Amino acid sequence: MNCTLHLNGTETALGVDGKDMLLNVLRDEVGLTSVRGTCGIGLCGTCTVIVDGQTTASCILPVGLADGKEVTTIEGVPSDDPVKVAFEKANAFQCGYCTPGMILTARAFLDENPDPTDDEIAEALAGNICRCGCYVKIADAVRLAAGMLRDEKVAA
Repeated sequence: MNCTLHLNGTETALGVDGKDMLLNVLRDEVGLTSVRGTCGIGLCGTCTVIVDGQTTASCILPVGLADGKEVTTIEGVPSDDPVKVAFEKANAFQCGYCTPGMILTARAFLDENPDPTDDEIAEALAGNICRCGCYVKIADAVRLAAGMLRDEKVAA
């Protein structure tokens, strides 16, 4: 099947089996190894990408269903994005395995809820597992990013 993804802002044409999981296509065909597979059933969050503005478990999404859609991986998030910056400032990672999925989840969440409560942050990140247990610092980063995004809107 010919499949076209709008991947990180660039139209990317692929000749793949439409039943292949998006995770495998991104890693094996495109070379984006920041998208990681762990559970294979969409529960751990390491394979999280944003598809048309919604966080998606790429390990359970056939690439054919992403045809023609906007797909964002961590490589598509600018280095000066407030969420990335906040994760660095808050030291919200240890091994880094979960970090791409956490940042993408936080980014999509803050786009929908720019002034979250602690409970809302916890609920939004509940589908992402951090094996190192950095949840407190991750929540700190999301709060910091929310403040940075608010400041950007005020300045604009």
